[in-house]
Amino acid sequence: HELKTPLFTVQGYLSTLIDGGMKDKNIRKKYLERAEKGVERLIYIVQDLDMITKLESGELNLNIVDFNIIEVIQNIFDLLEMEASKKDIMLLFDRKHIKPVMVTGDQEKIQQLILNLVVNSIKYGKEKGSTEVGVENLTNNKIIVRITDNGEGIEKQHIPRLFERFYRVDKSGARTTGGSGLGLSIVKHIIEAHGEKIYVESEFGKGSEFSFTLEKAD
Repeated sequence: HELKTPLFTVQGYLSTLIDGGMKDKNIRKKYLERAEKGVERLIYIVQDLDMITKLESGELNLNIVDFNIIEVIQNIFDLLEMEASKKDIMLLFDRKHIKPVMVTGDQEKIQQLILNLVVNSIKYGKEKGSTEVGVENLTNNKIIVRITDNGEGIEKQHIPRLFERFYRVDKSGARTTGGSGLGLSIVKHIIEAHGEKIYVESEFGKGSEFSFTLEKAD
């Protein structure tokens, strides 16, 4: 279904153009732009599916290095600041007086994981709400990263299925927009490939917290 919808959309716009829509310059431009968006969505889905398949089969090798998780989070906030400002959402992370927190993992994949979680938080966050990222010591050799928001929250019955491919929380269509529908599935696969765990706590109407563990660097 996730592949068929954009495919049929693109096909529909192109068929209209072939059947005479090409003559009208405005229609031609509008339909070609919409067809391009449909193709972009297909590319996102195929790329994400490819990553999940490789993670599941063990084909995607992790590039394990020691890196500063604080710097990664700061980079993500810089990247998403404008996106958050569209909904007047505050991105909260204490950047002052924070020492580097060195962890072990695939830096690129962990960055994608946090990016996916923060993007999700903004997408389903409340206007003038907040998304907060925190890093805490869990044990002598592990840290826990928390992404917390005061957004719409998730009903309990949906939580066990959140990380399934293409699973959408269908609340007035609110969670059927944008993305590939694979963001949380990728998050789960990345964290499991590191031998770590991800947790979800949510209260419907009040907000959600996603958290995951990572190994500290020696």
